[in-house]
Amino acid sequence: MATVLDIVRGISQAAANAHDGSQYENYSFDGKARKIGLKREEGDPIVDTRVVDGFGVNFHGSSLRISYQSDIKLKDVYAGDIEADVDEMIENVAKYLKKEYKKITGDSLSLTAEGEVSVLVQNTSKVRVFVTGKKSYKIGNLDGVTKVLEPSEDRLDKSIRDFIALGKNN
Repeated sequence: MATVLDIVRGISQAAANAHDGSQYENYSFDGKARKIGLKREEGDPIVDTRVVDGFGVNFHGSSLRISYQSDIKLKDVYAGDIEADVDEMIENVAKYLKKEYKKITGDSLSLTAEGEVSVLVQNTSKVRVFVTGKKSYKIGNLDGVTKVLEPSEDRLDKSIRDFIALGKNN
């Protein structure tokens, strides 16, 4: 059974292995190409226009939040369902994290979606927009983690409480 620290380290290492250029064997630390499913992996990096997109992971108690960001053209926002596109990218990242976590630790990673994707589109010019999306996942086999925003319990020793009570009376 993996500890909380082992699971967090495994997910963090899986996310770190997805640096820009990891889709090529000669830029990877172990000589193996990694396909994440991001738009920046398509085409030739020297000849084609560069697509700017990426992802990040945050831990919130027993939840993993995957955030995705991309710089796209405004016509692409109006052409289709941007929420579905961002959700698909985040799902690709989740699949990649599961696969890479299995390679790193030898254990499987269970990620269960909690809610729907949250998408924010912001103008950067009349032609381009900046898209960010977030989706939370419940991490399986993660026991012993205090939930975020759960009320804390009183853990003071009796002697400390007695000492504090003396100060109030005088």
